[in-house]
Amino acid sequence: MPTLFVRIPDDRIGVLIGTGGATKRRIEEKTATRVTIDPEEGEVELESKVEGDPGGVLKARDIVLAVGRGFSPERAFRLLKDDVYLAVVDIKQVSGKRDKAAVWRIRSRVIGERGRARARIEELSGCSVSVYGTTVALIGDEKQLERATRAVQLLLRGSEHAAVFHLLARLRQEALAEEAMTVPDLPEPE
Repeated sequence: MPTLFVRIPDDRIGVLIGTGGATKRRIEEKTATRVTIDPEEGEVELESKVEGDPGGVLKARDIVLAVGRGFSPERAFRLLKDDVYLAVVDIKQVSGKRDKAAVWRIRSRVIGERGRARARIEELSGCSVSVYGTTVALIGDEKQLERATRAVQLLLRGSEHAAVFHLLARLRQEALAEEAMTVPDLPEPE
């Protein structure tokens, strides 16, 4: 049976386990996996309970990684949907900065004052956003991830917030117009 190993930060282990083990149990139930957590090492073992079906263990891995990157379990469970994915942007890699103070300053651009920039990215892209350590994690469908990743990268490279939010609003409007143009398949008359 497929088995994966994931490492998450020590301070996120309690969130992954949940009150009385509730979050861990829910992951196991929803993904047909066995979740074994080593709190000393921060290592999580995910083993599929279904022979020859890696789908559940892959979903469990993404949920565990999302919790490890700062998402609440409720937001991470959005990954149970088939067309929803997790993306992680490394702030150091995008910004080119290695100095801890510079990384934290750049990181704060994505969060914004009182979390407003992060909330605006979520609103305009449809993605869930978590800024944790030196990463920005995103949960959304393919198009949402594309828009949000572009916005995050622009902010990390120093673009003005207003310009980035204007771009996101335009991209969202284009996506809505594209959806409106799509005609659903109608059943053929009998």
